Amino acid sequence: MNSPQSISKAVYGALRGIAGGQREQGCELCGAALAGAHAHLLRLSNREVLCACEPCAVLFSHRGDGKRFFRIPRDVKRIEGFILSDSDWSALRLPIELAFFVNNSSEGRVMAYYPSPAGCTESMLDLNAWEQLALKNPELEHMQPDVECLLINRTRGRRDYFTAPIDQCYRLTGLIRRHWRGLSGGDEVWREIEKFFEALRESATCLTEIVHA
Repeated sequence: MNSPQSISKAVYGALRGIAGGQREQGCELCGAALAGAHAHLLRLSNREVLCACEPCAVLFSHRGDGKRFFRIPRDVKRIEGFILSDSDWSALRLPIELAFFVNNSSEGRVMAYYPSPAGCTESMLDLNAWEQLALKNPELEHMQPDVECLLINRTRGRRDYFTAPIDQCYRLTGLIRRHWRGLSGGDEVWREIEKFFEALRESATCLTEIVHA
């Protein structure tokens, strides 16, 4: 059974800014002006995404004990040959066909989330099912903790698998929250979801899974 938990207000604010483009264009660490394309940092204490100038972002480009922020990567990789059967998916206990998975270093485990009209919601992940999936797909072991996610889209017959920065997953969540109408979401939200994944596919590099027999 799922036990949904909404993300914190701090993360929620970051999500709205990423999705809507309304954030103040200044580094949130030093106040320096920012260009349109700029770095993002993840504040570990509350999972908030912060805009950062390049000098500030460089300070947090490498993981280390005691760091309060981690730099979020920009690269999106599309995984070809990803192994996920319908029964594998069912074992992960996701209530919808769209989700992302991140290794939370504070919790010491992989956590699953799905975007919804209420925001980003945690699903109680069967860790044994995740371990079996990781054995079939070795690339999952190389995701950066906290800042890089496995993003899966199985909606409307799609089978899209990406490793993506966590700010992109927050952006997708904000997009769904903003455009959802009624019980089923309405046509507009599905158009926006397809546009999001179309842009992701165009910007992604191809990553071919190496599966060991």
